[in-house]
Amino acid sequence: WITTDRQRWDTLGCYGNEWISTPHVDRIAERSLVFDEWYTGSFPTVPNRHDLMTGRFTASYAPWAPLPQEEVILSETLLAAGYVTMMICDCPYLLGDGNRYDRGFEGFEWIRGQETDRWHTDPEDPAQPCDLNKLRWSAWLLKHHRRNAARWRYESDRYVAQTMETACRWLEDNRTLDKFFLYIDTFDPHEPWDAPQWYVDMYDPGYHGQVVDYPLYAPTDFLSRAELKHCRALYAAEVTLVDRWVGRLIEKIEDLGLLDTTTIVFTTDHGFLHGEHGIIGKCLVTGGTESEAATLTYIPLYEEICHIPCLICGPGFRQGRSEALAQPMDLMPTILDLADVPIPGTVHGRSLRPVLEGRVDRHASAAFSAPFLGAADPPVTVRQDRWTSVLHRRSEAKPLGQSDAAVDGMRKEEKTLCDGPSDDLLFDRLSDPQEKHSVAQDHPAIVQRAREEFVAFLRSIGTATEILTSWRS
Repeated sequence: WITTDRQRWDTLGCYGNEWISTPHVDRIAERSLVFDEWYTGSFPTVPNRHDLMTGRFTASYAPWAPLPQEEVILSETLLAAGYVTMMICDCPYLLGDGNRYDRGFEGFEWIRGQETDRWHTDPEDPAQPCDLNKLRWSAWLLKHHRRNAARWRYESDRYVAQTMETACRWLEDNRTLDKFFLYIDTFDPHEPWDAPQWYVDMYDPGYHGQVVDYPLYAPTDFLSRAELKHCRALYAAEVTLVDRWVGRLIEKIEDLGLLDTTTIVFTTDHGFLHGEHGIIGKCLVTGGTESEAATLTYIPLYEEICHIPCLICGPGFRQGRSEALAQPMDLMPTILDLADVPIPGTVHGRSLRPVLEGRVDRHASAAFSAPFLGAADPPVTVRQDRWTSVLHRRSEAKPLGQSDAAVDGMRKEEKTLCDGPSDDLLFDRLSDPQEKHSVAQDHPAIVQRAREEFVAFLRSIGTATEILTSWRS
């Protein structure tokens, strides 16, 4: 199971991208069932992993927080069923800060250094590639990521490279196991975008301006047009870097004779805006300096954020494309079903095995993507048929201004997107795939149907009354 971080679905050739090089993921896609309608559930990074490990829509009850000890999780369930379970991870938020996502893994290896990982203490004053006012958490990066990356010399020093090479070595050592679950989680292509320069030159050759490799999560007016274009090139370079090293892992699986006997999952947690809707980021973050406290504002989870890739290949699965609507919470029961391990009654998702084996074409009638529903202003994206609704609460479930650790594990005060109640949105994906024009006022019945389906889903999974009532009409 390979999970990347913050990888847009439309960055891959197998999803129609024509300008970013991803031949290795595209090659495994040829052997896979490619899910065209896969949407994130709980948002962002840590809540997504919470969904993955539990098979639950955890945004209904849990913020960005450590994995609760009482949760029934995939790794422990497989371990109890006789599987050797191994985690190889460079995402700093799963193993740092006591988040304990290594629970249930017989072994784990943490590739140190990503983003805010408190690892090295030197060099004292590493160079910055641009005006610090353009960077998010610039002081924190100055202390940590820049120091951690200062020792790099070769492409193989990058974190995704170390992670995939570690996975290759583990497979060599454990290739004779009958039953194993290898979970690989890389933080790339998340920023800071620092792929080798030759990858960047593939997408923006000759650029000589400021390199904004960790931009503010904000409206894009702090960037020049050339800087925004280069941000997209930096991200594309990271996507290609990830592809190259995922390809190394796939080659190792093939060399060891495991390709035809092993289920492989490739997915991510969410996407990112690169100027669409006038924003760069996945939410709005302000402050975070010594003199100004940080604030967090959630924005609608537009298509660029909540539509994500998922490829699954394995013995006996059909190959090609699937329009079945599915989400991360479906993966845990799917893997247990494929392993012939009983699915716990705690899960909210459903096994995709009938879809993978070609027995059915449909799965869910709607997909729900959301940050913690107890947040100050959590927009919920509901995907149904041709319609995408963005819903807001009708009453407050919790006081405004509470602390939230999303999107980077550091506490921030929450703010609402506007002073009054936010308006619901509705987009017609057939006529407006870029979601530029809301037609909610023209189709109130469709928005109401989305709200009713979301409330019915919350009720079906036992959501607390405090949360449930705030979403009713």
